[in-house]
Amino acid sequence: MSEPGSINHWAVLGLDPGSDASSLKRAFRQQARRWHPDLNGDDPHAEEQFKAVNEAYAVLSDPQRRQQWEAGLDEATAASAGLDPFATGFPDFEDYLDVLFHRERRRPRHQDADEDFSAPEPEPFREYGTGEVTPPVPPPPPPVVASEELESVVNLTPEQALEGVRVELDLPDGTAIEVWTPPMAGDGWRLRLAGVAPGGRDHFLQLRVRTDEGLRIDGLRVHYQLELSPAEGALGCTAVVPTLDGPVQLRIPPGSSSGRLLRLRSRGLTRMEQRGDQLVEIRLVVPQGLTEAEEALYRRLQQLAEEIDGERERSVNQ
Repeated sequence: MSEPGSINHWAVLGLDPGSDASSLKRAFRQQARRWHPDLNGDDPHAEEQFKAVNEAYAVLSDPQRRQQWEAGLDEATAASAGLDPFATGFPDFEDYLDVLFHRERRRPRHQDADEDFSAPEPEPFREYGTGEVTPPVPPPPPPVVASEELESVVNLTPEQALEGVRVELDLPDGTAIEVWTPPMAGDGWRLRLAGVAPGGRDHFLQLRVRTDEGLRIDGLRVHYQLELSPAEGALGCTAVVPTLDGPVQLRIPPGSSSGRLLRLRSRGLTRMEQRGDQLVEIRLVVPQGLTEAEEALYRRLQQLAEEIDGERERSVNQ
């Protein structure tokens, strides 16, 4: 079998060659959500990357197209045939998945006022920052497992990741390599150095862009995971959150569950006239070693939840 074409569709999806269908679909969902233009308005590379993800899934999920690609045969692109699905713009992400996976249309979900993205943005931070809820954005997928000699970790500062930096690398066989990282790179990105490893294999650079405060950089956007107790998430609270410009106080809305994202506008990196946001992900942490009093309270909460569920079920059956 000849080598596949110049675009490695497996690498685009972050998968090992030959991964099964379920892994392929799961990786596609993650990458498509990560790069959908609606969720990456401040990233000029998102549109190109989203198209690459879509093309990779289209090829690998179609046995005939996949066989042609693996055989190294040239394949006319959908765009050249007038079938470019994005010729008139990008559909809403959920609509896109509904059509792709043949799902029934879902009824629109009611959104609370703090989840209305079209609402006017409140005044910039004064004493407190106001968390604006934004659709969940999953973290970057984990790197493809590779043998130690085929992957190197490169630590970058936010400034180096933003502008790009020259990296010098010595491979185990003594080969010296010089490579420039792309501008606006992000934490978890993997760069493929084709054919530089012994035996003509590829070597990968995994970029790590994090600060001592726990901020994770991805392009212009900054990510931070905020740990709260269940009580703080349920009742709401005020928390101190680090940013690139220093700590700010952030109001956490009541009823915040793990995975909820709050957006701090214009707290990301700046490049030319673009300024990114900071996303704060809520993570509820249950304390270990509960006291008897704490355990009793949790048991009472569990009983109340069961009673409420029972009342709802009875009201539905009546």
